[in-house]
Amino acid sequence: MRWRIVRAIVMTTVCGLTGGCLSSPPTHFYTLSVEAPTAREAAGAPGFRIVIDPMTIPEVVDRPQFVLRSGPNTVSLIEEHRWAESLKREIPRVLAENIGRLLGTEEVWVYPQHRAGPVGYRLSVHLPKFETNNGRDVSLEALWTITRTLSEGEDQRKQGRSHVHLPVEGEGYGAIASSYSRALAVVSEEIAAAIRSMQQQAP
Repeated sequence: MRWRIVRAIVMTTVCGLTGGCLSSPPTHFYTLSVEAPTAREAAGAPGFRIVIDPMTIPEVVDRPQFVLRSGPNTVSLIEEHRWAESLKREIPRVLAENIGRLLGTEEVWVYPQHRAGPVGYRLSVHLPKFETNNGRDVSLEALWTITRTLSEGEDQRKQGRSHVHLPVEGEGYGAIASSYSRALAVVSEEIAAAIRSMQQQAP
């Protein structure tokens, strides 16, 4: 044990004097952002109450590291650039805030967090695609189902598919995160429009 301690001290001293020991590169962390505009008619919103169910995403991107599609059958994991939060938690949070802005309501929650009282709409989302092609563009595909419980106990459902492909504007991994955020804003707009349509069609 004493020899190991002495050896560690010697190695530390040598590294400090010669600069021969390489330090690990710093790790950078990124988040998604809310990009949807606030609804102009927010004051007249009909009182939407929405819960977003747990989301499924591809296992290949369900990890802290940024994942770049580098070929038809290959991906690269970027160890030094990571998501600050699990995408399974962050994507629903961003969708909730986007949809709340678009519909002019603060009552959009991510399961299991929601206030007491009846829920008007339940949203289920599956993302079969969430990827970037070597950082040049981002592709996002979302399959979603909106369920509304009517007063007589019957369910009204609406299903949709959103596909968004956007170029990455700018350089670096922050620009990739920003492009993902813009893509999620497009999905949010399509879901919000579907909820408004259901509200207008319901008896």
